[in-house]
Amino acid sequence: MTFKTYLVEDNPVIRENLVGFLEEIVDATVVAHASGEDEAVAWLRQHGESWDVAIVDLFLDQGNGLGVVDACRQRSAHQKVLVVSNYATPDVRARSKALGADAFFDKSAEIDLLLDYCERLSRRND
Repeated sequence: MTFKTYLVEDNPVIRENLVGFLEEIVDATVVAHASGEDEAVAWLRQHGESWDVAIVDLFLDQGNGLGVVDACRQRSAHQKVLVVSNYATPDVRARSKALGADAFFDKSAEIDLLLDYCERLSRRND
């Protein structure tokens, strides 16, 4: 079953690749995207139930992904927040989880794990 994904990624090439992977491999629909924290937080507040999964990069054009993750604390139980970053230190992973992220993926080495996670979410919604 298709799930609605909100993507917070400032790099257009990475964003385009993620959209392609998500839509082709895991049957997700990317409903919107943002490249900065303020834009992402505003969209999330205005569209509370319009997404199932938010995929959030940590380093953004404006602000950072941790602020976006924190803004998702009041989400519904079915909504998942996934962090992706090239800066995948144990401290950053722990901070992301402490702010409410459901999972963390190293952008340079764990994209396959991100897709597997999304595929499991897709099957759960069937």
